[in-house]
Amino acid sequence: MKNLLTIAGSDSSGGAGIQADIKTFSACGCYGMSVITAVTAQNTAGVSAVFSIPPDIIRAQADAVFQDIRVDGVKIGMLAEADAAEAVADILEKYRPQITVLDPVMVSTSGDELSRGTAIKAVIERIMPHVKLITPNIPEAERLSGIKISDVYDMARAARIIGSMGPRYVLIKGGHLPDSADDLIYNGKTMTILEGKRLNVKNTHGTGCSISSAICANLSKGMDMVTAAAEAKRYVRTGLEHGLDIGHGCGPLHHFYDLWRTSEPSVETEFDCREKE
Repeated sequence: MKNLLTIAGSDSSGGAGIQADIKTFSACGCYGMSVITAVTAQNTAGVSAVFSIPPDIIRAQADAVFQDIRVDGVKIGMLAEADAAEAVADILEKYRPQITVLDPVMVSTSGDELSRGTAIKAVIERIMPHVKLITPNIPEAERLSGIKISDVYDMARAARIIGSMGPRYVLIKGGHLPDSADDLIYNGKTMTILEGKRLNVKNTHGTGCSISSAICANLSKGMDMVTAAAEAKRYVRTGLEHGLDIGHGCGPLHHFYDLWRTSEPSVETEFDCREKE
C-alpha cells in the first residue's frame, strides 16, 4: 500500500480539505496521513472562520510523519498565510518527496477567500519550483497567470505562463468553462485535452481537493500523468453523479460510491438465530 501525505486545511463539515483528501486516498487504495495548515469553521454553505496553524507546528507535524513512515506522495492544499507556505517549502526542501501535487486553493466552492496575496506570492516563489504537478481551476489559473480565461486556447496560454514558474506539469481544470468541463494538461512541450461534459449537479463541495488527491494516489501507483489525471477525473465524476445531499448548501461528492454500491448485504442471506441448548 502507498502512503500519502496531505498538507492542507481542515474542513469541519468533512467535505473538503484534509477530510476529502484522506477519503480520496482511502477510496484509491492508499494510506492517508495529514499535516494541518489551518482549521476552518465551515459547512456546505460557507466558511465562517479560519485559524492558521503556527509554522513551527506545521513543520513538527511533517517531521513526525517523515521521520517514521515512508511517504510515497504529497498533496498540498490550503495555505492561508505566507508563513505557512514558507514552512511547507522548508518541508519540501528538507525531505524532497518524489511526487508532489499542488492544488492552489484560493477560494472555497462557496466563494470565500482562503489564501492571502502574500501566501500566493510565497507559493509561487518557494513551492512551485518543487512540485511535479499543479492543478488550478480557471479562477486560480487566471490569478496565477494574470490573463482572462474564456476557452481552451486561453487555458493553453495560461498553462505556459504557470509552467514557467517551475512545476513539471500543469493541469488546468475546466469546470468553470461555459459549455464543457474539458481539462488541459501541459508538460512543458505539449498540451493534452481531457474532454468532459458538464454535469448539472449541486453537490460539488470538495471537488478540487478530491481530484488532486486522486491524481497523487494514481501517480504513486505508477500511472503516467495523463492516465493518472484521466482516472482521477472519472473517479470524481462518479462521485459528483452520486453526490450526497448533506446540509443546506453545496453538499460533498460521494467519495466511496464505487465501494458502497458493491458492499450492500444480499437480501437472500439467512441467519440461524436459535439459541444453543
